[in-house]
Amino acid sequence: MTRFAYVGSYTTPDRHGRGNGINVYSVDRRTGAFRHIQRISQLENPSFLALSPDDGHLYSVHGDRSEATSFAIDRTSGKLTLLNRQSIGGYNPVHLAFDRTGRYLAVANYTTDSVCVLPVLTDGSLGPYKKLTFVTGELGPHKTQQRGMYPHDIPLDPQGRFFYVPCKGGDCVISYRLDAVRRVLVETSRVAARPGAGPRHIAFHPRRALAYVLNELDSTITTYRQDRRTGKLVPFHVVRATPADFTGYSTGAEIAVDRAGRNVYVTNRGHDSVGVFAIERASGALTPKQWVPTKGSVPRFFCFDPAERFLYVANQGGHSIVAYRVGRGGKLSPTSFRLRVGSPACIVFSRGASS
Repeated sequence: MTRFAYVGSYTTPDRHGRGNGINVYSVDRRTGAFRHIQRISQLENPSFLALSPDDGHLYSVHGDRSEATSFAIDRTSGKLTLLNRQSIGGYNPVHLAFDRTGRYLAVANYTTDSVCVLPVLTDGSLGPYKKLTFVTGELGPHKTQQRGMYPHDIPLDPQGRFFYVPCKGGDCVISYRLDAVRRVLVETSRVAARPGAGPRHIAFHPRRALAYVLNELDSTITTYRQDRRTGKLVPFHVVRATPADFTGYSTGAEIAVDRAGRNVYVTNRGHDSVGVFAIERASGALTPKQWVPTKGSVPRFFCFDPAERFLYVANQGGHSIVAYRVGRGGKLSPTSFRLRVGSPACIVFSRGASS
């Protein structure tokens, strides 16, 4: 079965966007190369994407806008067909994620400090949200980057019990459970970060009760223990996301843990690198292992292909996607793959069966 990649982008002048919508590619599993097959261009800032668990539908939120969009996927060609658009009740949605059943999508609205839940209907289209949950709390000390709570991420933990929302402006991470009867997210716990850290994105260990948060404003990574019963996080280790001898300005962007649970990966905007950190077996704390250049500016996003043979970086400012081969120990080595894409912001892969 052919594997497909879907790439979202920034398109509007207010985001300095040079993108042209969502682009669809077939993927060569051996070399990691992309071949273009479709463009959906009548979209503004389709900046974060989510693929349904069965690879049958694609969903997008739109940066600096107030909606989410659903698409049907032709399983043979990978091509998209627009189903519908749905209001998300706030402004500038930055992330969306499925619940454990695949029947609901949780959305984080960055600028208007709210989260909501959209039902996924039987045909794959999106139903209306029922009630917003407003994200409130004390703001951090940064005068320009912490004027609101700024919820920036909303992934579900591996056990499928809690959504976690790092709040860049509120210097905290909040956990929520889904009340499916009322179709609303309910706060269950929160943990404070260091003042001015600016928590941005969170990733979870695949087996151990550990979470890793990339802090945007101070370019650090915090390791947390997770209480799987209550959802509460407890911090116990902090490490720099950039090398100790780097003295320039940089902000954290994306974070992920590999499937083996041995390494954490982050991207740094300013240092323009992917950082690789080993997970200590006993404690789960991080030790720097490698930094590789992203060969383009503003590496907003990265992800692995489903087999974790390649790691792909979306250089928003460099208008490119570059690939690295993932070694057995988790270190990255460069490949010749470089794709010109205007302002790429997100990449998702169809999982597909192995060919």
